[in-house]
Amino acid sequence: MLRATWPPRRPHRVPRTAGAVRTYVLVVLLGACGIAILELVREQTGTPGFFVGLGLALLPVAPLVAAFRWVGRAAPHPWAQLSFCFGWGACAAALIAILANSFATQWIAAATADPSDADQLGSVAIAPVVEESAKAAALLLVFLFRRRQFTGPSDGFVMAGFTATGFAFTENILYLGNAFGQDVENGTGVLNSVTAATFFVRGVMSPFAHPLFTVATGLGFGAAALAVRRTRRIGLPLLGLASAMGLHALWNSSSDLGESGFYVVYGCVMVPVFGLLAWLAVWIRRRRLRAVAGELAVYAAAGWLNPAEVPALVSMPARSLARALARSTGGRPAGRAVALYEADAAALALLRHRARSGGPGREPDFAWRERELLRRLWLRRATAGPALSRAAVLEDLLPPWFDPLRPPDPPGPPGGPAPGLVADRVPGPRRSGPVPSAMSAGPP
Repeated sequence: MLRATWPPRRPHRVPRTAGAVRTYVLVVLLGACGIAILELVREQTGTPGFFVGLGLALLPVAPLVAAFRWVGRAAPHPWAQLSFCFGWGACAAALIAILANSFATQWIAAATADPSDADQLGSVAIAPVVEESAKAAALLLVFLFRRRQFTGPSDGFVMAGFTATGFAFTENILYLGNAFGQDVENGTGVLNSVTAATFFVRGVMSPFAHPLFTVATGLGFGAAALAVRRTRRIGLPLLGLASAMGLHALWNSSSDLGESGFYVVYGCVMVPVFGLLAWLAVWIRRRRLRAVAGELAVYAAAGWLNPAEVPALVSMPARSLARALARSTGGRPAGRAVALYEADAAALALLRHRARSGGPGREPDFAWRERELLRRLWLRRATAGPALSRAAVLEDLLPPWFDPLRPPDPPGPPGGPAPGLVADRVPGPRRSGPVPSAMSAGPP
């Protein structure tokens, strides 16, 4: 049985100065890569083609970002982390890919003296390995340095999707810009242009191609985050990366399989795999929401939450309504407080869920992290609690007999078991004064 220390010890942390330096270095690195890749693309497409490609490449970005945000809404990721993943894909991964692919193609052409074979071999054998490895580097960095935010397949799904969306955005600028330059040289009309055909294939038929490949890598990292054995923590990401490379290679080879090769691969492989991942995304989201509901009910019974808040915290429409209600009465700061309260409540529930199901090895600093999240909830409860309870009433999430104004039952007599010594017991908060120094839920 996992027993919490009393008081819970704060785990070793990287000093803030080191964290700030690391963030500064990453920002500078991504900025330099962004400037370099944009200049390379502009040189290849020309300035007019670059801006045409940029405008068209932006169109699929918003739907993809919204879709991946929807998957992760049960426990929202910080925008800084998602921005890093998108920026890595659009800047660093794209720069690595364009330089490595060009070098490999030139080397193969010089070795075989056949440029057509070099392009085909580079597209099928080199590009999938280079591009998927470059995108996977973002997930590896988060896995190594922000392990706490890598809690399962859902996190890998979302971060992989943002990374691949950024990569596809930069790649689309290149393809669409080159197509526009070709149309200008040939003087073709808009409807019959190569630009329109390229946008239809890349922006309408297959905007999900790169995200689909990289999500396989993300699921591997997500499964590794739940693994206890070292071999699985290493092998699962490699298995996911190999799957991503295989799908990518098959997709790139479709143009070499004859006139109908593209449609065969698209209809028989890409669409079914896309449907499978869409179903998986819905299943992961529902599973997370069920876990959040079950764990928050325990904290509500202990008095940390009003019971009416629990159904609102597991309903996305109710969460949005609670933020809107808070903004209407307290302005943007109140809406922000409710958003942070919702995110912390979901994080607390998932932390306890992982600790109960994974044992001491998965969450060694459970007691300190639970204490910190409960403290943050307690500080914002006066603002967020009424908004969430009202949202639950307005969304008809409460049974007819439920009274949202009834205070929660007391957590138990003062002489009960000490916090952290009973598997499913959560100590209640003090009725006044600061948050207690230790309040571990004591997962088994």
